[in-house]
Amino acid sequence: MKTRKLGTLEVSELGAGCMNMSGNYNPPADVPQSIRTIRTAAENGVTFFDTAEVYGPYINEELVGEALRPIRDQVKIATKFGFAIDGTIALNSRPEHICAVVEQSLKRLRTDRIDLYYQHRVDPGVPIEEVAGAVKDLVAQGKVLHFGLSEASAKSIRRAHAVQPVTAVQSEYSLWTRNVELNGVLDTCDELGIGLVPWGPLGEGFLTGKYDTTTKYDEADFRGGFPRFSKQFMPLNMPLIGWLKSYARKKGATPSQIALAWLLAKGPNIVPIPGTRKEAHLLENLGARNVRLTAADVQEIETSLSKFPVYGDRMGEAHMSQIDYTV
Repeated sequence: MKTRKLGTLEVSELGAGCMNMSGNYNPPADVPQSIRTIRTAAENGVTFFDTAEVYGPYINEELVGEALRPIRDQVKIATKFGFAIDGTIALNSRPEHICAVVEQSLKRLRTDRIDLYYQHRVDPGVPIEEVAGAVKDLVAQGKVLHFGLSEASAKSIRRAHAVQPVTAVQSEYSLWTRNVELNGVLDTCDELGIGLVPWGPLGEGFLTGKYDTTTKYDEADFRGGFPRFSKQFMPLNMPLIGWLKSYARKKGATPSQIALAWLLAKGPNIVPIPGTRKEAHLLENLGARNVRLTAADVQEIETSLSKFPVYGDRMGEAHMSQIDYTV
């Protein structure tokens, strides 16, 4: 596994998103199975693992902490703060709240430091400079090593970075979600030497080619409320998958591997974090590191993508209301 730099943080070129092991897309997975998957990722060179206090809530951090405890010093753990976790999806990034919840995350993760601590969503009620200042204090105390932002606008990134260097920005980015190319986030990260960590690099599963108009979602599955997965728009989005499957066959790869390889080819500071609870899917995803796309390949992919407009918003209204940009 090759490595990449997120700012000054060196990690494997593919990370592991652990969220869906504890729900959100499906009911929580079997804990021993999830631990096996996380450890299999590490055995295959993954050194970058992503979680958050709100996943579960709390139980995903506990899972990641237990799985990585024997190899803690060999890996980098990213987690997030910023939700009130009060039965709503309210935000809370007040400095005193950050200082309290970091202690709880450290305990659940069974560690004395968090390698990368993201603000999960920009809180319009708290100036971003105050958030960055609170994390700066945690860095000085050694409890946090690097600061990150998630779904932040270019303006917020710059304001935060002026107080405490931002190591990484996490945003949804994939073959069918390319907002960061249009809203200045990707350019800002390149300019400031900040890493970009695409979440949902497989389109919440859509780009695997394993979902279609007959797929039924669990009542707890967020995707059931995402417009792109709706009965209205899913049929309109299926031609993209038909093309992706065809292109993948031509390259001797799977659709998932092409989707990840495309992101890796987009820039040296990009580290996707595909998530899965199954070892077989994990190993398939890791195979993307062997799919090397040339600049001509990337151009061919993007020319083809231009023929397939994406229908429907990427998340539901409640989730989209917490995004720090509109493009």
